[in-house]
Amino acid sequence: MDITEVVKRTGIPAHTLRFYEKKGLIASVSPRGARRQFAPAVVEQLAVIALGQAGGLSLDEIHAMLSPSGKAVVDRDVLLAKADEIDATVKQLQAMSRGLRHAAECPAPSHAECPRFHRLLKVAAAGAFKRGRHSAPFPSAVRS
Repeated sequence: MDITEVVKRTGIPAHTLRFYEKKGLIASVSPRGARRQFAPAVVEQLAVIALGQAGGLSLDEIHAMLSPSGKAVVDRDVLLAKADEIDATVKQLQAMSRGLRHAAECPAPSHAECPRFHRLLKVAAAGAFKRGRHSAPFPSAVRS
């Protein structure tokens, strides 16, 4: 199928398909210079790429899991590590959500009078919420 058909079937823009081809994630079956033609299996390969990206894998990690034939060769250790990372992020975000809800619903006349809000500020000042830092979820001191 030509590149236009792949775009129609997958919704992936042609420039992205060309980028994936350049990175070695997919391969066209047409000679250089001709309109790109792909084997029907490219649709499944693109689904694997989309799944990997949705799971937070980099294109390099996804590439490492694709055999030369384009079939997925799953590295279970990489998947488990990524799942652990996602679980830690979810835990951190849930704790942040609880803190924000408390700040919004706190019965104290002002946030300046809320002990929990002061603990939240101390944690934030200590750098616990720096973007990209996942070493510890919301400390228990802020939860109570």
